[in-house]
Amino acid sequence: MADDEAGPPATLPVAESVPAAGYPLHWEADVVLRDGGTAHVRPIRPEDADALQEFHVGQSQRSTYFRFFAPLERLPDAELERFTRVDHHDRVALVAVSAEDGTERIIAVARFDRTGPTTAEVAFNVSDRHHGRGLGSVLLEHLAAAAQERGVHRFTAEVLPQNGRMLAVFREAGYEVHQRLDDGIVWVSFDVDPTERSLAVMADREHRAEARSVLGLLTPASVLVVTDEAAPDHAAACAVVRHLLQEPPPARTVAGEPETAAGDDAGAVPVVHVVGWPEAPEPARGWPSVTEVPPVDLLVLGVAADRCADVVRRCAHLRPHAVLVLSAGFAETGPDGVTHQRDLVRAAHAIGARVLGPGSYGFVRHGERPVNASLAARAPEPGRLGLLCQSAPMAVGLLTSARRRGLGLSTFVSSGHRADVSGNDLMQFWTEDARTDVVAAYLESIGNPRKFARVARRLAAAKPVVVLTAGSSGHVVPAGHVLRDTRVPRRVLDELLRQSGVIRATSQHHLLDVAQLLVHQPLPTGRRVTVLAGSEPMAALVAEAATSAGLAVTSRRAILAGPAADDVARLDADLAEAYADPACDVVVVAYVPTLGPPHPRVARSLARAAAASGKTTVACIRGLSGVTEELTAVDADGRARTVPAYAAPEDGVAALAAAVRYARWRSADHGRPLSPSGVDRGAARRVVQEALAGAAGASRVVRLDDARTAELLGAYGIEVWPVRTVATPEEARAAADGLGWPVALKSAATTLRHRMDLGAVRLDLSGPAALEEALAQVRRVVEAHGETERRFEVQRMAPPGAACVVRSSEDPRFGPVVSFGLAGDAVDLLDDVSHGVAPLTDVDVAEMVRGVRTAPRLFGYGGLPALDVAALEDVLGRVACLAEDVPELHALELHPVVVGERGAAVLSARVELSEAERVDGRRRALPE
Repeated sequence: MADDEAGPPATLPVAESVPAAGYPLHWEADVVLRDGGTAHVRPIRPEDADALQEFHVGQSQRSTYFRFFAPLERLPDAELERFTRVDHHDRVALVAVSAEDGTERIIAVARFDRTGPTTAEVAFNVSDRHHGRGLGSVLLEHLAAAAQERGVHRFTAEVLPQNGRMLAVFREAGYEVHQRLDDGIVWVSFDVDPTERSLAVMADREHRAEARSVLGLLTPASVLVVTDEAAPDHAAACAVVRHLLQEPPPARTVAGEPETAAGDDAGAVPVVHVVGWPEAPEPARGWPSVTEVPPVDLLVLGVAADRCADVVRRCAHLRPHAVLVLSAGFAETGPDGVTHQRDLVRAAHAIGARVLGPGSYGFVRHGERPVNASLAARAPEPGRLGLLCQSAPMAVGLLTSARRRGLGLSTFVSSGHRADVSGNDLMQFWTEDARTDVVAAYLESIGNPRKFARVARRLAAAKPVVVLTAGSSGHVVPAGHVLRDTRVPRRVLDELLRQSGVIRATSQHHLLDVAQLLVHQPLPTGRRVTVLAGSEPMAALVAEAATSAGLAVTSRRAILAGPAADDVARLDADLAEAYADPACDVVVVAYVPTLGPPHPRVARSLARAAAASGKTTVACIRGLSGVTEELTAVDADGRARTVPAYAAPEDGVAALAAAVRYARWRSADHGRPLSPSGVDRGAARRVVQEALAGAAGASRVVRLDDARTAELLGAYGIEVWPVRTVATPEEARAAADGLGWPVALKSAATTLRHRMDLGAVRLDLSGPAALEEALAQVRRVVEAHGETERRFEVQRMAPPGAACVVRSSEDPRFGPVVSFGLAGDAVDLLDDVSHGVAPLTDVDVAEMVRGVRTAPRLFGYGGLPALDVAALEDVLGRVACLAEDVPELHALELHPVVVGERGAAVLSARVELSEAERVDGRRRALPE
């Protein structure tokens, strides 16, 4: 079980391989490593035998001894056969591979062999040349995910005491590790089911790795620009060269023209110029071949889409950290373009590089080494805002507007089709970036909403995040974006952003309005507003706008009446009095003289008063817009603060209201991850596996019968009240005697089961006579509706209360979406339902219950008794945990859940399963 020293990794020709039957293709994944580089993880194949032997031979004696407890120069043929021919069930092996010189090299191996029904022995071996890159921890995560799929929940290992690297991998994974020393060997064991700590460790490692990979992209010391005069994007590539030379870091940049060397044009890399920085002897120098170009950090492509992947492979020896793709002609053009895009990403990941684009506008990074690798001829001014724009055309308008406002940027990135580097990666980077205080993003699509939610939540806890999406539902699929389908209601994206603390903008204008406020003003301490205006009518209009935006107007004053000397003379005193008001948290100023320009002292006095008070302020002053020198002053800590100026008071108020909501979210308690008692994940996994095994080979949804439904829900502590299906009065009486009186009777027909309004449900039947009469009445209703189902259900009556509905569904893009609402036609017609994307916290669950308009019914509305909301939240929380833990849970419905004064009774449940295809599972992986 080693993670150790020296020798070249094994090689294997890079070629497409057709997986054998039973090969778990979904275990393949590209991963980001600790140093920001990438590797490919996949199950081992029989054809890996030679490569595995080379890997073994290349290891040091120390590493071999740690792995096999004995010197072993070569693997015997029998062992090689056993290691590479696995069944992917009881014997599982994964390899991490990387490409170099047109070959695929094995750089790490991990395996487990089942030793019992739920236990397996695990072993690792990492190439000595790749120690310290985090391969051991990545492979452990992927091996643990595979083990859970196969019903293995505990790993054991035998490790030599000297093998500190391997012991550290186990200890630092976040699992509760047990170990003992016996006969000179350390025996290690741990459960691989995810815990709060193991998930936190995985998220933290993912965060650091992805942040480092983006840092490598944004801070290149050298850049190779590859282009071709015949390529549609040649002009764009040339523009990037010019802009790089305008913002030179202390290194070289390489740019290109068509290669003129003789040979096979189809395989040629069309590049040949290196552009030097000012200290270079000449501004541009030619290279006869790309093979002579020295290593570079960033590769910029402006060549035809069908040639990009080949260019990356031909430049593999340059070992770039990242590839910026300006070219179009990829997924937006159809199936062939999708193939080119995937080939490009595979080629880049194989050499350890990330991909920005295709169709990117480029990026700008300010700092000690400013870089303008974008199509913007004039880079934005330095500032504290990180700006992401997926769309290249939209980037033009956003950058122009930011520049016009005087809004400086720390970073600008256009992710284009975001085939690899996405908003999630950028947010990981900005979380730690000391140069960025606020993040703003225009997103055409969100490919992995679950990951977006947890990454954004982490970032928003430290820095404001403002997001504008294309459309309001998250259902938009722009050309070039390869996305899974989604079936979620349109409001789910709203809920996801709200729970994550993201400020949702309504337009590009609003996006920058909010951003400039958050960059230049302190966060609001409350929602109490003082309105200062040049006239009472103006003050009244601004106060109405503030109230409509959810703010509380506590004072409004007409203190800026005009340019008269006495008005100006008492301005400072009036401002000081307004800002000193203890009932004032934020200030809105509107000064628009109807005749002549504003007095210049007004802006200066306002800036000083706002900075001295530390109270969030916005202004609408005629002639001023955006971030201006006139409205800038130094606060008590010596920091320059600018009151942002808006074209209309309503714009400033809208930005202020967004900042208030964010400040309230940031200061609130967001709760703890749900961890209900009495959960048996192993039992739930067995139910799921047995149910799906019975439908082997079927792609359809499997509906569980009542017994299996009760067993699955019971594993998560959810008790479904028993129901008896009957056909005759005699059977009905026997069922009621067994369940206990009084009882409820309802039709078993699907369309009538809950239709009390149609007479298909009878409640509170206290004796045989009442039951027999109700049975006859319901039978007539069934016949009148032409139903063929003539059976009925008998169930013990629940205590009086409110009927609720709890649902969960596994969405291909959003993952497990949980919903809550009260039962009834009016609720359904008004869509009075709250939604949450698991995993949820206890606070998320509480907010879901209180987030529906009919929630007062649960808290004693209209003189009715208050109900047991805690019991209802417990049921909802357990459903959320089940949905998170079981990606095969296609759909679940608890209808009704009757909440009484004490307890919540689940009277009916429906569960459907299907094969898991969750996009964001419990392993680190780049987008598919």
